[in-house]
Amino acid sequence: MTQIQTKTPRRLYIRGLTTAGRTFRPSDWAERLAGAMCSFRPRGSAIGAHIGYSPYCVPRLVDGVKCVFVSEALKDIEPMAWDFVMNFARDNELQVVDCEPDAAAS
Repeated sequence: MTQIQTKTPRRLYIRGLTTAGRTFRPSDWAERLAGAMCSFRPRGSAIGAHIGYSPYCVPRLVDGVKCVFVSEALKDIEPMAWDFVMNFARDNELQVVDCEPDAAAS
């Protein structure tokens, strides 16, 4: 009997600091980015769920720095949305951190 293993999607967060260490502006960038991704949701989401953030792209404050947590599951739902978020981070030279750094080593 073959056992199917499902891989947990990788989670990253984009920090509101540039690679040079400067605070990224505008100050509401995290809410804007997460708001642009709000329509990408798991199948079967509740009616009216579009009013909040997508579970795949959520703004948070980490150590006083605005961040956006992004699940790689977004790539499975809409690859162009994933590319948009990752290109946003790259184009603005924002720091991207893997939430599970030890997972890559195993």
